[in-house]
Amino acid sequence: MEKPFVEACFSPAIFSRHNCSGVNVVVIDIFRASSAICAAFENGAGMIIPVREVEEARQYKEKGFLVAAERDGIVLDFADFGNSPFNFTPERIKDRTIAYSTTNGTKIIEMTSGSHTTAIGSFLNISALVSWLISERRDVLLFCAGWKDKFNLEDTVCAGAIASRLLESGEFRTICDSVHAAIDLWKLAEPDPLKYIQKAAHRSRLRDKGLDDCIEFCLKPDFTEIIPVVKDGNLVPFKP
Repeated sequence: MEKPFVEACFSPAIFSRHNCSGVNVVVIDIFRASSAICAAFENGAGMIIPVREVEEARQYKEKGFLVAAERDGIVLDFADFGNSPFNFTPERIKDRTIAYSTTNGTKIIEMTSGSHTTAIGSFLNISALVSWLISERRDVLLFCAGWKDKFNLEDTVCAGAIASRLLESGEFRTICDSVHAAIDLWKLAEPDPLKYIQKAAHRSRLRDKGLDDCIEFCLKPDFTEIIPVVKDGNLVPFKP
């Protein structure tokens, strides 16, 4: 049996160039959506409903749902809280269903509806995620949320960390330049990811708004063994 391929997509703007049919797609938005989702399930959330538009998120609030929603890092006025992983405490979210809407991360989940499985990836669940992807023996697409359809550094570095592990396992192959580029960036960042990521534009955006307290946490490997996956349009926890 031939080894499956791993590819990377650096922006939603070019996602249509990739065929995700039958592929395991990993959505990566480490500052902060994918990290927050991983933290939420580790802290006991029952289900997360990805919500693309602000008005839809407002309607969930009117129906009595717990709502986490932000745009450009700022919590929406009707939301219970935003998308810092530190907001998703067991006291707030254990066994709850959360409607979740963010600037970049949640909209791209909907874009992956043709995949075999869509999973949420971050440094927080990297080892469990990689082990599961290897066990699946299926082509993988690492889908970076970026920033408003632009390339960003932090998601690409995380994609490189995942891709590096997949290729080093000997169970995957690639002919994707984006994968090679992501791995090269990861190798630069690997000795000190926190120091390297200081140059990322979104790190500066978060700092300017006083929202950067979670940066170090978002770069922490293996906080959880849970892999959030999409089932019937919603995110649920999966532990292989």
